[in-house]
Amino acid sequence: MKFRTRYLLYILAVHAVLIGLTFQLLKENEPYFIASEVLIALSVYWAVRLYRSFQQPSVFIASGIEAIKDKDFTVKFVATGNDEVDELIRVYNLMIDQLRTERTRQAEQQFFLDKLVEAAPIALLIFDYDERVSAANPKALQLLKLSEVDLVHKPLSAIQHPLLTQLSALLPDQPHIVKLTGVETYRVLRGKFIDKGFLRQFLFIEELTAEIIETEKKAYGKVIRMMAHEVNNSIGAVNSILTIAEPEVNDPDVRQAVRVAIERNDRLNGFMRRFADVVRLPSPHVALSDLGVLCQNVVQLMQPQASGRGISLTAILPDTAVNLPIDVGQMEQVLVNITKNALEACQSGQVVDLYLTAHALFVRNNGQPISDTVAANLFNPFFSTKSTGQGIGLTLTREILLNHGFSFSLQTQADGWTVFSIQWSTE
Repeated sequence: MKFRTRYLLYILAVHAVLIGLTFQLLKENEPYFIASEVLIALSVYWAVRLYRSFQQPSVFIASGIEAIKDKDFTVKFVATGNDEVDELIRVYNLMIDQLRTERTRQAEQQFFLDKLVEAAPIALLIFDYDERVSAANPKALQLLKLSEVDLVHKPLSAIQHPLLTQLSALLPDQPHIVKLTGVETYRVLRGKFIDKGFLRQFLFIEELTAEIIETEKKAYGKVIRMMAHEVNNSIGAVNSILTIAEPEVNDPDVRQAVRVAIERNDRLNGFMRRFADVVRLPSPHVALSDLGVLCQNVVQLMQPQASGRGISLTAILPDTAVNLPIDVGQMEQVLVNITKNALEACQSGQVVDLYLTAHALFVRNNGQPISDTVAANLFNPFFSTKSTGQGIGLTLTREILLNHGFSFSLQTQADGWTVFSIQWSTE
């Protein structure tokens, strides 16, 4: 039973007893009886007034609670003239002002944070309490090439992406550099924050590929230009002298030595020219071209080398033409380099094929697999696993594909096939 009901019943019972006693004691004395009844009526009136005074704070409190429940911090009360009630109203109004100010400040901070996350140039994934992705900013969707449906409400280990698969076991608060099978390089950090008293995590992903490549090109470009300048100047002058002096030498052995020196200088000059070609690589002059025709031409060009080694070399093409804006000369050089490396990895009886689809080109072979150590360095400038290799081919390939805006990778898959994949967007 509520307090209000108990109070009203008590007042009614007390005054009913008073009325009954007054009637019994004063019914023969009419003036006193009337006066008593008037006093009882006044008592009832003042009891009701007191009840309303007691009830007024409860009404204010109930109204305030309802407003707070509805998150309406604009409701305030005015003074009533009752000191006790007015003190309660003053405290309530002060509390509401503070809550409204705090709520406004939090809303402004949240709005600013949302805008900051949305506009951040770094990919950001935010996790819920169960370490599932709860939000991803636009940069993350762009970098990972995934939609929100592919990311949200999933743990990293369940998302089909090579980068996120590597980050699923990443330790918090420890920055890492992650490199994929192509040239993609990322700086990643998994951090922690407290939300509603519980621990949550976030993941920063910053792509360093363009920055690293640009730094590498500046470094080796300057060195190569300096070396080429010095070598060419020296070799040109020395070869001129040797060429003039060669016919004048009477001793056949000395003449042969001069000829060997001239040929060696020419090879050294060619060696430096190939390095300089990487630095002087022109921008691609693109034109809409049929990649299927390009693949067939490369197969025909490399077929004698494949046949001589007893290797099967084929092109697997789609039924419809795949036309892309490319520099045919540069892309032909890319495919020649890749096919040549694939053939050199194979022995007699093994297979190399160029498999073309609408979205990608795969050069596959079932020859010597690539180790994890080698795979991590394949696209480093001038890296080579061959004793006589210069690392020019893959460096030039990397530059051409990047200039075309194609993504690429080279790795040995679980089935033993080594695949160089070149992928492009058809949008």
